[in-house]
Amino acid sequence: MLKIWGRANSVNVQKVLWACEEIGLRYERVDAGMQYGVVDTPEYRRLNPNALVPVIEDDGFVLWESNAIVRYLAAKHAAGTLWPADLERRAAADRWMDWQQTALWARGLRDVFWTLVRTPPAERDPAALDAAIKRTAANLRIVDAALSSGGHLGGAEFTMADIPMGAAIHRWFGVELERAPLPHLEAYYARLAARPAYRRIVLHPLT
Repeated sequence: MLKIWGRANSVNVQKVLWACEEIGLRYERVDAGMQYGVVDTPEYRRLNPNALVPVIEDDGFVLWESNAIVRYLAAKHAAGTLWPADLERRAAADRWMDWQQTALWARGLRDVFWTLVRTPPAERDPAALDAAIKRTAANLRIVDAALSSGGHLGGAEFTMADIPMGAAIHRWFGVELERAPLPHLEAYYARLAARPAYRRIVLHPLT
């Protein structure tokens, strides 16, 4: 059985769990990271020298990096659906997956989430938070425009492109802040929220 290391409230672990749920793949999850520890042990560092979650082990094959894991599982178990068969559609999905990680999350949304959810109010930097909110809002306008025709990031059908984005935008809509309207993104979030696997894995209070 597929084994997944990582705490269930991690955005990156949620990507992997959500992909498994969409596929209908059985798995065992082991709590790891933050309050659970584990990641600093020699045994875990042999799996992932970065000491981060998630990590999977699949019939002896060990893989880390959340988006790489989602791609691997989609290619192995959901070719033609989560993993688009058409090369151009698959490349477009890859693009959004990479952009979510390197632009949206790394350049603003992670800071918004960590400040508002995991940093005590007395320790927050209001100027840094404001700058992170503005960077995130600008990036999300790009997503909003891409969704102007409805559907999903990879076209009409749900694909692996939507998994990293869907996990991330819950961190935007789940915190208390003033947001300018992004109607296409809001409609997309509602479409994702209608998916049972998204509700089971992602749509929980942020911690």
